[in-house]
Amino acid sequence: MHGHKPYLVGHQEFAALYGVEPQMVSQWLAPSRGVLDPATAIVVSGVRYWPLGFACRFGTMTARPKVLDLFCKKRLMQEQGEGWEADSRDQLPPIVGQQEIIELFHLPSQGTLASTIASGRFPEEDWLLSGSGLWLLDTVTEAAPELRESARSLPWEVDDKVAAALRGGTYDGPGSMVLTRGRYARKAV
Repeated sequence: MHGHKPYLVGHQEFAALYGVEPQMVSQWLAPSRGVLDPATAIVVSGVRYWPLGFACRFGTMTARPKVLDLFCKKRLMQEQGEGWEADSRDQLPPIVGQQEIIELFHLPSQGTLASTIASGRFPEEDWLLSGSGLWLLDTVTEAAPELRESARSLPWEVDDKVAAALRGGTYDGPGSMVLTRGRYARKAV
């Protein structure tokens, strides 16, 4: 591997790279537009994230080229700390958000995880993108012994099947799909 963690972008960061509103990224993803292939992203806790390398190349791959803001790219890299620039989703290590963590430990509720994070007992997120915390799967699994020691009642045992599915790219539990939002969400059901 290239180093600790790859640089990533969510909708907000992707949009900032090209000086557009975050809703534009959703429009690029729309099947009717066909500008941005959803398969280029990973889905974590129901939200798409892209490797920074891909996001930076995106502007040159469209019918109407887009200008990359190099200062924004540099700022995003500084905010994320030491890392490396992945070009495709296949190069990314297993990454989890709150929904995957709840499933990984079979926690009773999102509130349980939220209070553990707020108390400072949970490891700090590896990324804070578009307002959401993301962790390397290894960051979370390596913290399990400390979580067990500090817990009053929860076992904080890693479900090996869930961990294996996350590592193998076959995870299909909560958070693995992008949820349809907006006025057309009900029509899609």
